[in-house]
Amino acid sequence: MMIFFKERLALLSVPKTGTTAFQAALRNRADLVISDPPELKHAPLYRYNRWIRPMFEKVCGAELEVAAVVREPVSWLGSWYRYRQRAALDGKPNSTKGVSFDGFLHAYCKGKPPAFANVGSQAKFLEAQPNGCKVSHLFRYEDQDALKGFLESRLDTEIRLDRKNVSPQAPLDLSPEAEAHLRRKRAAEFELYSSIPVR
Repeated sequence: MMIFFKERLALLSVPKTGTTAFQAALRNRADLVISDPPELKHAPLYRYNRWIRPMFEKVCGAELEVAAVVREPVSWLGSWYRYRQRAALDGKPNSTKGVSFDGFLHAYCKGKPPAFANVGSQAKFLEAQPNGCKVSHLFRYEDQDALKGFLESRLDTEIRLDRKNVSPQAPLDLSPEAEAHLRRKRAAEFELYSSIPVR
């Protein structure tokens, strides 16, 4: 998560959406950077609303707009699947080694996913809060130029991106049955992504 106070902007860090590269590029430009631990770096909107927003509202009398990135759901899950193939997780419950992508998707759709498929939800991460706190600027991961252009304009700075936190390569063979199951069980993920206008 990054806060740009003068510009009244918070950029949330939805996991597996490329925000680590923006964090690296804008670290020295931001007023507040939360890069560790992951539970705070990747704080969802409800945590921002509960802890960060009140700090700026009560101390500074400022309400910030919130920006975030959403990735196409199958691609997002593919990135998680590949990320959990890395050798550092070998033998651990959250490793996807030995699990097919179809198997991963079916497991993700369970009411209580096993550890290797328990990766959360982009829709839940960005869910609007009862007090009106919501994401003001939502971008598609697949359109990095739109986010980059928005931030360059808003922050009046040039951004140079390097690839960061890239998942290892792995085949993502997807059967029509697994995709249909995912779309049925996790419809909110696809609805959120479809709601973002193509810029």
